[in-house]
Amino acid sequence: MSDHDQLLVIVDPVARRSDGESVRIAKDVLCAGAEAKICLPDGPEEFSRALARRGSRRPVVLGDDRSLLRAVTLLHREREPAGAALSLIPIGAPDGLAVAHALGVPRATPAAARAVLDGSVRRLDLLADDAGGIVLGELLVPAAPVAAPGAPSVWDTCRTLVRTLVRPAPTALAVRTHRLRVEADGVRLADTGTPMEGLTVRTTGGAAEVTLHPMAAPPSQVTAQVLTVTGPDFRYRADGRVKGPVRRRTWTVGAGAWGLTLPGAAP
Repeated sequence: MSDHDQLLVIVDPVARRSDGESVRIAKDVLCAGAEAKICLPDGPEEFSRALARRGSRRPVVLGDDRSLLRAVTLLHREREPAGAALSLIPIGAPDGLAVAHALGVPRATPAAARAVLDGSVRRLDLLADDAGGIVLGELLVPAAPVAAPGAPSVWDTCRTLVRTLVRPAPTALAVRTHRLRVEADGVRLADTGTPMEGLTVRTTGGAAEVTLHPMAAPPSQVTAQVLTVTGPDFRYRADGRVKGPVRRRTWTVGAGAWGLTLPGAAP
């Protein structure tokens, strides 16, 4: 039996409490197709110890986006030359699985479990910040409200109103502007003297795609490896979770820094 067939299945405690039936189904599929060691940690510390002691077994996490982020963060800190590959079977509330689904992990438990057994590892980018945090999906600076699925966000609504109204923006809309200094690879893109609505960052092709949203001009876009934002205390939203407040934060692209098992052949 190869190392590929030896799994360490880490079941997040929240997944066990929220959907025990999906956990059972996932375990049945995995154990039928591979040699699987099941680990049931009671909290983050036991989760971390189990992952650190995986040996040659492939780690498989049963849980939500928080579980995925925790596992990727721990693996990233190990700084293995090739990076360890990870598998995820998403179990949890729908609003806690947006990152996993956006990355291509199947929504249905049986399909996700089969992908662990039959899928291929794809190397993916991430953003690592200077405080030890990581971003796998979208970064918003400053933090923007979360909209209901299919509905425009308050931020987008404010942007539309400000740009279409002939009269000056009301005070309620004006508070949505921010004064931030933004540097990409050492080049200043914006300074505190120019109000802006914020910026959106995603990784693509080994670089960060940075979209600036000025207050009185169309959005502009650049790519960079290192992004630094400085300004009055601001919060930012990383993978749907609000962080901060901080006065300065730097994010660096980790190109192909981690591997995720997904259905189908690797690109």
